Amino acid sequence: MDDITRCLEAVIFISPRPVATDELAAACEASGELVVGALGTLAAEYSARRHGIELTEVAGGYTFRVASDCEAPVERFAGARRPDDLSPALLETLAVVAYLQPTTRAEVAQIRGVSSEWALTSLVERGLVDERGRADTPGSPILYATSARFLQLFGLRGLGDLDALESFALSAAETDELRARLLANAERRRP
Repeated sequence: MDDITRCLEAVIFISPRPVATDELAAACEASGELVVGALGTLAAEYSARRHGIELTEVAGGYTFRVASDCEAPVERFAGARRPDDLSPALLETLAVVAYLQPTTRAEVAQIRGVSSEWALTSLVERGLVDERGRADTPGSPILYATSARFLQLFGLRGLGDLDALESFALSAAETDELRARLLANAERRRP
């Protein structure tokens, strides 16, 4: 393992969050191109040797995670439940925010059919949803969107990694209705 790869491994290891390639380049005093190549080498080494951890790209950066085939023993050792366990109501609210973002509390409540104040507050407290300014509509309601922690928790590189709405068990009519609502929300926000 060369010096740049060792440097990257150390920086990623000590970071509590995913580290972007430009941050890695600055920390290791290397070019972005060299860092990208070294990250590929590092990921391949961990994969080839079947380590209990793996280098993963999530939330716009790189981090070490437990290898998927080692998750069960780690859960048995560390405890049965993770602090990020989400109730069905929280998961439903989080999904609505993820697909509508940025969205207001009223829009989330309209989709869910119930008040979503508690759920949104809980998701903000957990760091999975952020307040992203205010809508240009009467009352200037708060806009909500998913956070980098959301991407990290769900192993997504970006929002483009979300499954398409069509992949869910919706009828064609339900998919069309949901798509129309999403487009209507997007149109209302355009200046």
